[in-house]
Amino acid sequence: MASKVETDIQVLRDFIQIYCEIKHKDRPKSDENNITLCQECQETLQYSARRRELCPQNPKPTCKNCEIHCYLPEQRAKIKEIMRVSGMALIKRGRIDMLLHYFF
Repeated sequence: MASKVETDIQVLRDFIQIYCEIKHKDRPKSDENNITLCQECQETLQYSARRRELCPQNPKPTCKNCEIHCYLPEQRAKIKEIMRVSGMALIKRGRIDMLLHYFF
């Protein structure tokens, strides 16, 4: 069974991949660790995964409810945009079940 950290990183991977497919269609992509992303999204995933691995909170609150804010402001804005775009895409695709699975 996957740990909470691994599960959270998988959610990040899924959301960033959806975002990249929508927003970065024309950018060159590379396949790394069984995920195909452009360079910018690959860097965002690496940054976000590292932040999650280093999170001192246990249990981890949602980032918007956390008092620490370990993301740099630019990266924080980026991940919020990724979650917004990906979440809307899942709703439009009728994948509300996926959203519920990720967050509840």
